[in-house]
Amino acid sequence: MANVELFTTNYCPYCVRAKALLDKKGVTYTQTDLTHDPEGREKLVVRSGGRKTVPQIFINNQSIGGFDDLYALDQKGGLDPLLAV
Repeated sequence: MANVELFTTNYCPYCVRAKALLDKKGVTYTQTDLTHDPEGREKLVVRSGGRKTVPQIFINNQSIGGFDDLYALDQKGGLDPLLAV
């Protein structure tokens, strides 16, 4: 099973959508809430290659991007193979 990490805030509607998509697929993921963690947010910007928005999704330490990226990957059929690893 793939290692899926989701970085979120508690006020982000796209975070809710990303979690719903992963939940629908039965994916187990680790969620890190950065709502009150500016230091964690700074580390995420570095790890994600400069992206400042949430959610930020990583599968097996590979940056997928945000919800739109996750959704597009799923629509193209590329998400399930990543999750199967």
